[in-house]
Amino acid sequence: MVARERVARASISTVSGLFVSQVRQHPDRIAIEDWGSSKADSSKVDSAKADRPEPIRRFSYRQLEQRMRALAAALASSGVARGDRVALLSENRAEYLEVFLAAASLGASVACQNWRLSATELSHCIRLVEPRLILVSARHAERLPSNAPQRWVFGAEYEALLERAAPDEVRAQDQEVAPEDALLILYTSGTTGLPKGAVLSQRAEIVRNLVVRAEFGIAPEDTFAAWSPLYHMGAAECSLGALMSGGKVITLDGFDAARLGDVVEQEQLGWLLLMPGMVGNFAAELERRSIQPRGVKLCGVMADLVPPKEIARITRLLGAPYANTFGATETGCPPCSSNRIPIGVAPSRLSKQQSPFCEVKLVDPDDREVPEGAPGELCIRGPTLFSGYFRNDETNAQEFRGGWFHMGDVFVRNPDGSLDFVDRVKYLIKSGGENIYPAEIERVILQDERVLDCAVVRKADPKWGEVPVAFIARHGEALEAADVYRRCRRELAGYKQPKEIYFIAASELPRSASGKIQRHELEKRLAPVPADKRHAP
Repeated sequence: MVARERVARASISTVSGLFVSQVRQHPDRIAIEDWGSSKADSSKVDSAKADRPEPIRRFSYRQLEQRMRALAAALASSGVARGDRVALLSENRAEYLEVFLAAASLGASVACQNWRLSATELSHCIRLVEPRLILVSARHAERLPSNAPQRWVFGAEYEALLERAAPDEVRAQDQEVAPEDALLILYTSGTTGLPKGAVLSQRAEIVRNLVVRAEFGIAPEDTFAAWSPLYHMGAAECSLGALMSGGKVITLDGFDAARLGDVVEQEQLGWLLLMPGMVGNFAAELERRSIQPRGVKLCGVMADLVPPKEIARITRLLGAPYANTFGATETGCPPCSSNRIPIGVAPSRLSKQQSPFCEVKLVDPDDREVPEGAPGELCIRGPTLFSGYFRNDETNAQEFRGGWFHMGDVFVRNPDGSLDFVDRVKYLIKSGGENIYPAEIERVILQDERVLDCAVVRKADPKWGEVPVAFIARHGEALEAADVYRRCRRELAGYKQPKEIYFIAASELPRSASGKIQRHELEKRLAPVPADKRHAP
């Protein structure tokens, strides 16, 4: 038994262990560059190189390990131990990643707080995880609830804590950490209720990194630009993946087209995340400055939510294919992470390829597998899966029933084995006994080049129960409601056609931090609507 335990022990790795391995191999390689914002940090940019800004801060792998060790010691001296949680509320900055690594070395987890939340939501998220302490930036410190636990503020206070720490006292704890220990708690949004905390283990983070590199050909030396919020999966996981693999992470304080353009021009990038709602803006910046990318291997996320012509435009400008993936905070890039849209192509279909690193089945409401060509909820199992929702046994029992995780997303399997996304189960519109998925209507509307973006939502109807209505952002005023109805009549069944159309400015489309249009917010606007904004067929 002892020999078996030793073999088992030798077969595991942890996030902090893999990072330290990179430190030993490349101690002087740059690990993190903090570029901040071209607006907020203009005083710290070299004026002689205004078009090629210098980082605000830069840490080598050796320096980052020293800071990680010091922070781990400071946390341990404050009572943070394996299995405990710390909360983190901050804009993107180098310290964010130090906290990840220090927690990983202790076997603790980081509950990443969304600074866009209301006071009520934020209080709920902190109270849910009962953190030992909170790390916060000066910008967001005032948003913490008055009854929040002990807090450390990034800046002079934080640096003083690192200076006083005794790192050697906690090194032995590295050997006690296990791959199934929780590392991140990322909060998932919903149309109703308060956010749930998805628990991501060190095992999940390691395997997700392997999947991204295996499927997309991301090299260890490729740079990752962390501009999207680090409290979301995309930036958090790609940053950790880079540091586990020997790459460089550039932290940016949110989406800043100018600063991100500088990164593209100067750095060899692996995967450049581009969210719906900002693809066109970034393409315009690249065109305005005639930026020639140094090299991008892959761009984009959530192709289903981006107008096809914008996909063609951005891939031509970056010289990189677009990621035609489908995943979630709970699953990572799988279940569908094996397909890319070629450069310059405006896709008419977005069929996806299942990842070879997971199992998938499609089921009906009674959890029976559906035949090929029939819509069914996608269920997945595999090593990238999360460890369940924090302290939410009822939801975990429901969504992990039968040994599979039920994603809540409806797909159809095609004869060639590919998968077509239909829509979220919760967005289903029940109209006169027929099932309508908003995404299939949106795909038709988005084919018109005069449409900038659109969202279809449900509206209560005395006759049919519910009917679909469309909110459309257009280029100029050339597009009329009659044009949209004509296209929908040509390509959709009668019951699927939108019963009303509302033209809206693109800036008025409510979006989450990940760029998804918040349909429930649009539904709130349906009544009353001024007559001049409402168009019926």
